[in-house]
Amino acid sequence: MARLKGAALSTDTQCRRIGAGSRETGPMEKRASSTRRPAGRQEFGGGSPGRSLKKGLRSSRIRGEVSPTMTSTGQDSTTTRQRRSRHNPHSPPHDSSVTSKRGVKKGALRHSSPSLAEVKKKGRMKKLSQAAEQDLIVGLQGLDLNLEAKTLCGTGLVFDEQLNEFHCLWDDSFPEGPERLHAIKEQLIQDGLLDRCVSFQARFAEKEELMLVHSLEYIDLMETTQYMNEGELRILADTYDSVYLHPVWIRTNSYTCACLASGSVLRLVDAVLRNEIRNGMAIVRPPGHHAQHSLMDGYCMFNHVAVAARYAQQKHNIERVLIVDWDVHHGQGTQFTFDQDPSVLYFSIHRYEQGRFWPHLKASNWSTIGFGQGQGYTINVPWNQVGMRDADYIAAFLRLLLPVALEFQPQLVLVAAGFDALQGDPKGEMATTPAGFAQLTHLLMGLAGGKLILSLEGGYNLRALAEGVSASLHTLLGDPCPILESPSAPCPSAQASLFCALEALEPFWEVLVRSAEALEEDILEEEKAEKEEERPWQPSVLPVLTWPMLQARTGLVYDPAMMGHYNLWDNHHPEMPQRVFRIMRRLEELGLAGRCLTLPTRPATDAELLTCHSAEYVGRLRATEKMKTRELHREGSNFDSIYICPSTFACAQLATGSVCRLVEAVLAREVLNGTAVVRPPGHHAERDAACGFCFFNSVAVAARHAQAISGHALRILIVDWDVHHGNGTQHIFEEDPSVLYISLHRYDHGTFFPMGDEGASSQVGQAAGTGFTVNVAWNGPRVGDADYLAAWHRLVLPIAYEFNPELVLVSAGFDAARGDPLGGCQVSPEGYAHLTHLLMGLANGRVVLILEGGYNLTSISESMAACTRSLLGDPPPLLTLSRPPLSGALASITETIQVHRRYWRSLRVMKVEDKEGPSTSELITKKVTQPANPGSAERMTTPEGNILDIDTEKGPSASSVEESTPGQAKSETAVVEFNQDQSLEATTGETTLYQTIPEAATEGTTPGQTTSEEAVGGAEVIQTSCTDNQTPPTSPVQGATPQISPSKLIENLRTLELNIEAEKAPESQIPEEEGLLGEAAGGQDVDDSVLNESCGDHADTDQVVLYAVTPLPWCPHLVAVCPIPESGLDVTQPCQDCGVLQENWVCLSCYQVYCGRYISAHMLHHHEDSGHPLVLSYVDLSTWCYNCEAYVHHQALLDVKNVAHQNKFGEDMPHSH
Repeated sequence: MARLKGAALSTDTQCRRIGAGSRETGPMEKRASSTRRPAGRQEFGGGSPGRSLKKGLRSSRIRGEVSPTMTSTGQDSTTTRQRRSRHNPHSPPHDSSVTSKRGVKKGALRHSSPSLAEVKKKGRMKKLSQAAEQDLIVGLQGLDLNLEAKTLCGTGLVFDEQLNEFHCLWDDSFPEGPERLHAIKEQLIQDGLLDRCVSFQARFAEKEELMLVHSLEYIDLMETTQYMNEGELRILADTYDSVYLHPVWIRTNSYTCACLASGSVLRLVDAVLRNEIRNGMAIVRPPGHHAQHSLMDGYCMFNHVAVAARYAQQKHNIERVLIVDWDVHHGQGTQFTFDQDPSVLYFSIHRYEQGRFWPHLKASNWSTIGFGQGQGYTINVPWNQVGMRDADYIAAFLRLLLPVALEFQPQLVLVAAGFDALQGDPKGEMATTPAGFAQLTHLLMGLAGGKLILSLEGGYNLRALAEGVSASLHTLLGDPCPILESPSAPCPSAQASLFCALEALEPFWEVLVRSAEALEEDILEEEKAEKEEERPWQPSVLPVLTWPMLQARTGLVYDPAMMGHYNLWDNHHPEMPQRVFRIMRRLEELGLAGRCLTLPTRPATDAELLTCHSAEYVGRLRATEKMKTRELHREGSNFDSIYICPSTFACAQLATGSVCRLVEAVLAREVLNGTAVVRPPGHHAERDAACGFCFFNSVAVAARHAQAISGHALRILIVDWDVHHGNGTQHIFEEDPSVLYISLHRYDHGTFFPMGDEGASSQVGQAAGTGFTVNVAWNGPRVGDADYLAAWHRLVLPIAYEFNPELVLVSAGFDAARGDPLGGCQVSPEGYAHLTHLLMGLANGRVVLILEGGYNLTSISESMAACTRSLLGDPPPLLTLSRPPLSGALASITETIQVHRRYWRSLRVMKVEDKEGPSTSELITKKVTQPANPGSAERMTTPEGNILDIDTEKGPSASSVEESTPGQAKSETAVVEFNQDQSLEATTGETTLYQTIPEAATEGTTPGQTTSEEAVGGAEVIQTSCTDNQTPPTSPVQGATPQISPSKLIENLRTLELNIEAEKAPESQIPEEEGLLGEAAGGQDVDDSVLNESCGDHADTDQVVLYAVTPLPWCPHLVAVCPIPESGLDVTQPCQDCGVLQENWVCLSCYQVYCGRYISAHMLHHHEDSGHPLVLSYVDLSTWCYNCEAYVHHQALLDVKNVAHQNKFGEDMPHSH
């Protein structure tokens, strides 16, 4: 023993040297200096994941190490031989270069002295470890973790009393009134939030700033309203939909208030992007998200968030902006502004009801995803029923918004924050709660480095509005999200909408791609009762939210005495004392330890240990305190991967007790959350056996302790992200439904430690605990941030929100971190920070991280520091995903989802009919794959009810047909009737069409619901509407009055009526979309009688049916267009194969001429043989792309079109655009 004490003193000196050089020894280091440990212990930086650390030494078998010989799945090719040796002790010994996982117990010391070769091997391994750690340090140098000064704090708030000074003079009941801001202010004062925010003075938006989105003509028109009298203002307001205008004689008017509202958001943009504050909220009115380029709409004059996005791009050089619109009404104005722009990702979640809800736009449906280069950057999640709840909104964020946003990598997040989806709002009729909006705000705070700005939009129940704003502002300030009153799972209608949106967007975002198994098994065979539409939950009143008053935010437990547990026989064992020391040193260097409340540690009591371990086992470990070295070695060899020293029991008892102390502090509200830097780890420890470096299961004991002190079966979520499966934790709780255990670990088909099938996805718990054990089993190495986040979004968080825990415990092993010698995975510190942040929305923020594994000292130090930052409320660092999720990782996630769908409704996929107004589309089953023949009829959908009548007195207009099948890029088509003497220019690309949709007058109301939108690149105007003979299914929520184009005002209105008889016409009279779009595609022929009958039906009205096609403004195959031959073009040239002169097309790559599909389809055959994508029609000079299956109109095609036009008509084309 004297030799051991002397050795410990030697090690103390080494520990002091470790802490020297950068600063003076701190309190933690002074305490560490008294720790007793053997001499000669070296810091272990971690070797290469693919190399055995100490091969050939029976006492140094490592958990989960990867053999140098790997199969394609990362599995050791010698696994069969190793497992045979384990089960048959009489089998011949295998090659000493192969390290068995469980064949030999830890600590089996050789009695002979090490040979010279072994000494050299240790030296080589030490150098390899040092080299690997140096590589990791170089890779981490780019992180911001070292720069404490970069951590921003403060939430900006703009609230200007001038915005309360205008209202509707002729309608006192108009819902958008000044009382909205009065109610918000009272609530914020009551909650003490005004004093906690950084107040900013509102400013007026300059005309040049408004022109970033709106036309100068429109702005000037709005400016003139300052000088109009009340009668003139009312006349002008009546030409728009659901707006009013206020005169200037009451200090401020509508125009100045709208300018002030837009300027308020711009003031916050400046403050956030100049790093004056972290985030902010603009409490403004009037709202803005309905305002369009040249159009007032839906209470909105100027589009605040759209102007702010363009302003951030222009003034602050921001490249990517995410706009989230959670107002219950679709923000069509914002969508139309950016629907061709890939630099702005627009996400809207709104009430739609198959187009029956205002603004009645087909463009509000999931199938509208943007145009041209902006395809995929418009995301609509339409709710098709009322009563949608928090779970529905959260599911949309988790399954769709967050994954896409992480791939998009926004630098700024703007929120059109309407609160009219709250329970009790007269407009929205939804059932969300303020706590739900706190959750949504928290989820967005993980994006763009926390640069988040909320701009108030709608919300018309004064109490709900005030509480919703307060809840979001609480969250921006860093307060924990309240526990949801009734989380449940998304309803079938929400699941159907999400499924459709995912199908439409999957071709554009790698992160949305599903595994092959998911595509094959998405159709569920659920019980009939489970498929029934559930009744939306509607609480009688909004729950009263409470916000905890905390002494400190994050608790910290650490005791250097835990370093007393060490390996007497192996100085290089990965579970070394320096692990916790290095983590604490890093937390102190970054100033994080000082920001935490350090709690006193204590050993666990026997009563606490006995909640998870047997008395016999506890006594057996306690007896090791008095054992001699040889006895300790023999006792350690009785367990799997265990070493024991005289202080092992005390250290394990101290680690477990310290975690219990931290849980006590969290439940008592001494702190909100906490970090436990403890060792030895615990999640492998079984009820009566040590295993895998673990003795007492600290997380399990802490969970039982939490339930004991709370006095009831507290719902506890345990998330285990250690790279090894927590077999001990799983077994302790596998029959307990009060504890949900979720583990993500390497499994490698049962060959990774702890081996066997315990960590398989099929292990779901037993008895009452069935379904409460969830295993995500990775079957290979290199799993990284993208894979873990995919598991979080698709599986972990949906289940967690449905479970609704009251406490979250994390078995935070960092051996899946990049550079770890045992895990072979690639999770970054930033990745761990994001995982932590996402968990913090649960359990009222009561989250405790407990150190488990992790054996690269740099990796674990940086990773724990990143997690601690998140717990302290710092926004997660920017996370760049270098790749999409691995196919193998997706397969593992999908496998677990399929196993647990029967237990968790949030994992189910509802593929139901997507209803469009009175018609019903076909059942959606899976995404249609594009066949080899792009003209095959199966790819096209048939438009229903899309023939529109226009009287002779009314001008031309158009309306698009049903959208194409998700995933297909097609041009929009409209069937329009024109007078024979009217111009046909409306059928060409780049034409802007306006529409007016009249609605029947009911109960004395005035008909005339009108909506106009500018469809860039063509006539993209889609509406659900009613004729004069049909009553709309639901009345519009916002007033139905005509809208105008400001340049022409009233005289430019175009009235467009649906011909209901078209829906009742025989199928033969409805032209198929294939007939409209597939001119050169070679698809199904269209019977000429269809066209003849269509024309004949209107012979007595001098009208003819024409077809308006909206071409794509760009396609990726334009590079295939070759220069025009010197000889020019001859539009009279016959088909090179059959010699016909009708319906010929010229290939724009080789300039050969062939006939179209109505003749002999020789151009189609040419495309199939040559692969040339683009062809030009000699009939109407349109351009078709076979690969895109769409007409295309682009600047690159103008030269060849002009040459053809000159040859055909003897003059240049009339329009250069």
